[in-house]
Amino acid sequence: MSFRIRNWKFIIVVKHIPTNSIKQEVKNLGFDLVGITSAEPVDSTQIEYFEKWLAAGCYGTMGWLANNIEKRFNPALLLEGAKSVICTALNYKPSKTSPKIASYALYEDYHNFIKDRLFKLADFLKSISPQDFKFKVCIDSAPLAERALAARAGLGFIGKNHLLTNPRLGSFLLLGELITNLPLEADEPLDKKDFCKGCTKCINACPCGVFGDFFDARKCISYLTIEHKGEIPQELAVKIRPHLFGCDECILACPYNEKAPVCANKDFKFFADRLDISAEDLIRRLLLGTRRSKG
Repeated sequence: MSFRIRNWKFIIVVKHIPTNSIKQEVKNLGFDLVGITSAEPVDSTQIEYFEKWLAAGCYGTMGWLANNIEKRFNPALLLEGAKSVICTALNYKPSKTSPKIASYALYEDYHNFIKDRLFKLADFLKSISPQDFKFKVCIDSAPLAERALAARAGLGFIGKNHLLTNPRLGSFLLLGELITNLPLEADEPLDKKDFCKGCTKCINACPCGVFGDFFDARKCISYLTIEHKGEIPQELAVKIRPHLFGCDECILACPYNEKAPVCANKDFKFFADRLDISAEDLIRRLLLGTRRSKG
């Protein structure tokens, strides 16, 4: 920052840190997309939709989604003095997919992978920033409306399957954010137009019909096989096969994903043996992971 005199008073002029070097560092860390938006609250229409979605009970047993609603839509409440949000996306489209397991689960734990790189980004920012640099790293486990922020930062648009979709990379995207007190120049969202036009392929592809007035997570195969607590209703259980852990049907149906490139990040470990995983092996691995997390 610098000072100048006007009418014998000192006025602080805040200079934006050049974003080109920041974005290049994000790319160097292995992310495919990066955009910057302000830490201002998300559009009120997003909040209204979310509250109606909660009121309709579409969250199922994921009661934690009703917590921290104000923080979820206002990044500044997650970090004191927040000015900007750096939004990143990692393309995880695999060369092969499996009907048994969601594609993201064919890779190493993306939470750790993305978190590690966002902390490295924070180290870079600290090296070029004032001494009072503050930041907070977020991934999808943090209460943050990351898809809305990513869209506002110009990374893509929200498709009819409710996923962030980039016109070039499609919707096989894993998101991560770094909230900071640095006043960075914000990017513009994509031009407003009907990217999906009259296409309903993702809606039609869902075996359980989750897309209506609201996205009904209670019918979603990913929810039922990963998040749901309790017995799965019989009328939905018969529609789940052969899915064991998650579902990609609405992603695979999207035309934007047909020509999208596959993941080119060699550091993001892919496990080909998971493509044909059995139910027994999946349960064993899940139980092993639970024990390790508790231990």
